Amino acid sequence: STLLADNELWPDFILEVDPATDEVIWEWHTWDHIIQDHDDSKANYGVVGDYPGRIDLNWDTSDGVADWMHSNAIDFDPINDQVIMSVPTFHEVWIIDHSTTTAEAASNSGGNSHRGGELMYRWGNPAVYRAGTAEDQTLFYQHDIHWIYDFLDFTHPYYGRLAVFNNQVGEDYSTANIFSPVFDMYEWEYPMDGGIWGPADYDLTLAHPTPTAMYSTGLSSLQCLPNGNFLIMSGRQGYAFELTPENEIVWEYVTPLIGGVPVDQGEVPGLNQNLTFRIKRYPADYSAFEGRDLTPQGWLETAPDTDFCNLILPTSELTSDYRLQIYPNPVRDRLTIEWDGSVYVDLNITDLLGRTVWAGRVTGGRKYLSTEGWEPGLYIVQVNGVSVRKLVVSR
Repeated sequence: STLLADNELWPDFILEVDPATDEVIWEWHTWDHIIQDHDDSKANYGVVGDYPGRIDLNWDTSDGVADWMHSNAIDFDPINDQVIMSVPTFHEVWIIDHSTTTAEAASNSGGNSHRGGELMYRWGNPAVYRAGTAEDQTLFYQHDIHWIYDFLDFTHPYYGRLAVFNNQVGEDYSTANIFSPVFDMYEWEYPMDGGIWGPADYDLTLAHPTPTAMYSTGLSSLQCLPNGNFLIMSGRQGYAFELTPENEIVWEYVTPLIGGVPVDQGEVPGLNQNLTFRIKRYPADYSAFEGRDLTPQGWLETAPDTDFCNLILPTSELTSDYRLQIYPNPVRDRLTIEWDGSVYVDLNITDLLGRTVWAGRVTGGRKYLSTEGWEPGLYIVQVNGVSVRKLVVSR
């Protein structure tokens, strides 16, 4: 058994607060649903495997530190009146019945599920409730569990499913995942199969085109966008990118801070220097923006390349002066660039940090380039700093 390092244990709890009155109107506590098989003189003694809706007090992956659960995400499903939370030290997500009263939430009866505050569903690591094998583990210190509802409608292919960032699924890479538990609305329960809550696998796994470019042992997030793309944050690198269903990067951003202090544009912070918890894209008509002044207040980074930013911000590309064309786009290994005229022009290609990946004076109206060794992502092609095209490099 593991002893508490500081003679403290922090069992997490959930509070619902009415912002108008500042009153707690509902609460749920882990401590009310503990089970342990170490001391039979205690009321919470029992066989852990016989009570999968209870929480094993002696499950410990943190060497007895007080922050035993380190819950890092919570979300609410208004359709089914349920709460989901992420408990990374258990490598699990838990669903709780929110239709209970506070008194029922402290018990094992009541609410639509008739389970009170016991876990309706848990997923990610069935070994925690003494079921399955190591091969059944699907979550690895996960973050940002949530139902896929925000800013979407029911026509979205993943509407209503669950999204999660799977931080430590690989030794040197992370993934973002979507999965869909089976919910029986008649019995108001998530049925088990063979003593394990499903599903057995994800509906979708998202990885960076260069898998090791997205590896964050903590933090991080996933958002499904209305355009069908996915917005992902790899938190320990402060690196965000938008990914298409075809696994192509169409937008990238690096948080330009080191220890909270702005850095020059183009400077790349090291690992853990620009920690970013998560990212979320809001529509322009988001209700919280009503009556707010959203005028830009200046640059976040120092020494910004304002000319570069002005070129990439417009939604329409500038092509009229030289009729700039690039193909194929997206490109994998060999790129053709064409423009009108045979006079010398300055050709410049930069990444989204403003770093030049190729530059030179060219002539003849056409240039062939190898993109071998270029990182997958979005690039800007410029002729004489006027004609501009966006280029996607994929692998």
